[in-house]
Amino acid sequence: MHGYALLMNDQSVMFAAEFEPAMLNGRRRSPRAPVSLDARVGRGGLDRALCRVVDLSIHGARLQTYSPIKAGSMIWLTLPVIGPIAATVVWADDFVCGCQFQTVIAEDQFTTLLDLDQSRNAA
Repeated sequence: MHGYALLMNDQSVMFAAEFEPAMLNGRRRSPRAPVSLDARVGRGGLDRALCRVVDLSIHGARLQTYSPIKAGSMIWLTLPVIGPIAATVVWADDFVCGCQFQTVIAEDQFTTLLDLDQSRNAA
């Protein structure tokens, strides 16, 4: 519950409001799948570095990186099969970060990435 002050007729009026976000799985808009995919991350230009995608949804991914990335950064994540996709780093903690894709991944591409990961694990 949050309290707010509202100014009506030059008088401050307090009121309370409750809300619940309409999202699935806590804060997530779509389910995440644990994966282990090699990818490349860059901030534009030629500064591409290896990273590992450790979970994935159609809206974003969690990455393990080998160099720190700052929250708020715009990156290019090059995924297997799909290629480069623009993303914004939403949170970062040392060498792990969560990013949100600028364009949602198509369901068939998402399934292809999951299949690619499963074939690696079976080998």
